[in-house]
This record gives sequence, structure tokens and C-alpha cells, in this order.
Amino acid sequence: MPGKTSDAVLIGAHVSISGGIEKAFARGEEVGCTAIQLFTRNASRWTAPPLKDKSIKAFREARERSSIRYVVAHDSYLINLASPDEELRHRSIATFLDEMLRCQQLGIPDLVMHPGAHVGCGVEAGLQQVIASFRTILAEAPAGVRILIENTAGQGSSLGARFEELATLLEAFNDPRFAVCFDTCHAFAAGYDLRSAESCLKVLAEFDSLIGIEQLALFHFNDSKKTLGSRVDRHDFVAKGEIGPDGFAAIMSDARFERVAKIIETPPGDDHCHDLETFALLRAMAVGEK
Repeated sequence: MPGKTSDAVLIGAHVSISGGIEKAFARGEEVGCTAIQLFTRNASRWTAPPLKDKSIKAFREARERSSIRYVVAHDSYLINLASPDEELRHRSIATFLDEMLRCQQLGIPDLVMHPGAHVGCGVEAGLQQVIASFRTILAEAPAGVRILIENTAGQGSSLGARFEELATLLEAFNDPRFAVCFDTCHAFAAGYDLRSAESCLKVLAEFDSLIGIEQLALFHFNDSKKTLGSRVDRHDFVAKGEIGPDGFAAIMSDARFERVAKIIETPPGDDHCHDLETFALLRAMAVGEK
């Protein structure tokens, strides 16, 4: 879009919280992020100590001083709200509620999550299990935190690879506390062709028809190391993988998504060289250059 400045483009990366969660802002600013994604706790453990008041205060003060305009959290990869194992599902619910509480305490408005895996019980049974889990969660959920359900590559028994599955989850509640995080790598691996501007727009039209484009609240901008429909989740650098540049350029220049953040989830490289290269490319795409 002509006249759009680099500061107006909402792009960023998943940043580390090592040494203090408030340090995420400085790390994002260092490479020119206007949006960041982070974990609020160790993503590979079930339990985490509660946030200390001084950490919450430091995070909120760092955000006030920061030029970062959008912050989103990602939940633990251990969580599986679709699990047929009752103990694991209850543990997942408790952990997800803790994730939401931490977001509320820190003032983070959105929390990305994966729908889960049915582990052999079948897609329909798995989706109903997720819906039941969400009913429990919503009854206890802290206010002010929106749940962004991320589409998946469909690897193994993962749910959420098809737009119809996401629609089933959203339609079960018709609740503004839900929206979608659209991962480009996952969509491509699941069989949605994003390689050209034309095919990308067709995919987004299908999303709009089944879910509603207004429900698309965040992009994970990742290229794919694997081929279309592989159902294998392997991220590559934007425009360097099987998707290529054209689909990403179509999204970056689409006025409907100007205020929707695009987060990359690829290795930063030495001195953040990969992040810097990707952000420069995305800013060029936003003004119609490639």
C-alpha cells in the first residue's frame, strides 16, 4: 500500500524471556519488531512458579516504554485439550488456565494455542473433547484474554489442519473470546496452496467462507521445508521454502490484514541476520516490492 511506513507494519518474532520476562521488549526492539510473541513460562514443563509482583510490574513498565505495539503469548506445547486420557486432559485444562491467568496479570491480550491431538480416537471425537475442555476453561477463565486457535499441519493425529475443524470449534461457542492464528507453513503442509497470489487469495476466500476473515487475528509467517500437502510441520525462512515469495507478498499488501500482526518463528541467525533480512523483505512486500 503506497505511503505505508515501516513503523506501520506489524511484524515481529518469537522472543526469549531469558533473564526476566520484561527483557522481551528490548530484544524485539533490537531487531526492529513492532510485534512480539513470547512464552510466559517454560513451555516444556507442566508446572511453573507463579509470576512475582516485581516481574509483573517490570513487564508492564517495559511495555509502556516500548515501541512494540502488539504482544501475544504462546501456550505450552505439552497441553492437549483433545486427549482421551482423562488425567492428561484435566492437567492440560489446569495448565491452560494458568497460561490465561499469566496473560491477564501481564496485560497480554491474546494467547495462541494448538487444538490438540485425538491420539487415535478420531477427528470428530477429538473435536468434541476440545469443546468440552473449553467449556470447563471458559467457566473459570480470567477476563481480558482472547484464545487464538492455531491451524496445524495435520501431523500425526493433530486436529485443526482443515478450516472445517477450526470452524467446528469456533461455532460451538460463537464467543468473542476466540479467534484464529493462521500459520502459513501449517496451512501449506495441510494442503492449502499459498504459492501464488491467486492461489493464496483462493485459500483466504475459503477461510472467509467457512470461518470469517474477521476471525483471523494473527499470522505466523513461516515458509515450509516440505511439499504441499505433506502434513509435516517444518518451518523455513519466508520466501526461501516451498511456498516462495508470492503468497507472502499477497498477504503483506492486502489492506484487510494491515493491522494483523505477522510473527516469524524461524532461527534468528548470527547477530539476528535472518530476522533482519526477513523483516526487510516483509516491509518491501508491504509497499508492493519484492
